[in-house]
Amino acid sequence: MEGPGESAYFLGVNRNKKSLALSFQDPAGVEILQKLASKCDILVENYVPGSLKKYGLDYETLRQINPALIYASITGYGQTGPYSSRAGYDVMVEAEFGLMHITGSRDGPPVKVGVAVTDLTTGLYTSNSIMAALLARAKTGRGQWIDACLSDCQTATLANIASSCLISGKKDSGRWGTAHPSIVPYKAFETKDGDILLGGGNDRLFGILCDGLGRPEWKDDPKYKINAQRVANRVGLEAEIEKTTKTKTTQEWLDIFEGKGMPYAAINDVFTTLTHEHTLARNMVVEVEHEECGPIKMVNSPVKYSETSPTIRSPPPTLGQHTDEVLREHVGLSDEQIRQLKEKGVVR
Repeated sequence: MEGPGESAYFLGVNRNKKSLALSFQDPAGVEILQKLASKCDILVENYVPGSLKKYGLDYETLRQINPALIYASITGYGQTGPYSSRAGYDVMVEAEFGLMHITGSRDGPPVKVGVAVTDLTTGLYTSNSIMAALLARAKTGRGQWIDACLSDCQTATLANIASSCLISGKKDSGRWGTAHPSIVPYKAFETKDGDILLGGGNDRLFGILCDGLGRPEWKDDPKYKINAQRVANRVGLEAEIEKTTKTKTTQEWLDIFEGKGMPYAAINDVFTTLTHEHTLARNMVVEVEHEECGPIKMVNSPVKYSETSPTIRSPPPTLGQHTDEVLREHVGLSDEQIRQLKEKGVVR
């Protein structure tokens, strides 16, 4: 495929940013970064703990330059602890800190989540922490060092399952696929042309499900009448439901349950999600003009505000696209100084 060489991954995560291409292995590069740090509010880095100290780019050094700086370090395993020196990757952390064990079909092997969800949750925790640090700075005038890591954030997002283990003192109940360990039926079922997720989350909703499936007699069947009985007879009931759901297409079942007040959903692929009527109605796909790639579609910001409209102010940058601009406007260098730095290979 011919193109300018920009990856879809890069385009997906780097909008509204400016690119300064700089080598901090050169003292002149370190000086530039320290000047930027002296003026900025927030610095985010994700190097192995301790590796920036030899360049004078660690928190202690930069705090002397800018006491109000909020310095966020994102690592695999944090600044302390026996694993702190390890390089961290999402899939490794999913494996070691519980997520992979509880993800996958009941009798199948552990699997990773389809996106790098631990990377994403760590980024979200970090951004929340930065906002909190900004509020604290408004009161104290002081910045601080934020130590955020994949392993801690993954442990935190075990949520109710972690709480159950801690309160009970017992191991978790393992993988459940799309099903729920204590609610039946609450899982995906095969249709004539795909899959649909049905949620009979309580006895009333189970009754709606029975009527929609054309099996009203299940509502009074002693094996299925209350949720505890349905859990005890999970295998047989789920098999009977799937015999029925296989007789119609996903869309036919969606039409049957529309407006009935019971939770249900088609299981869509990513392309269908991005062209979904609700996705489009919520303005979750937007088009922007990229200097080299031309018009590109991007996923929009997911949060709506009553007083503010977040926008994609600029498309993802190309490497070093804003080097001159940043050095000129934020560091105060002249065109000649920038030219000399480029000749030395400090910036590009």
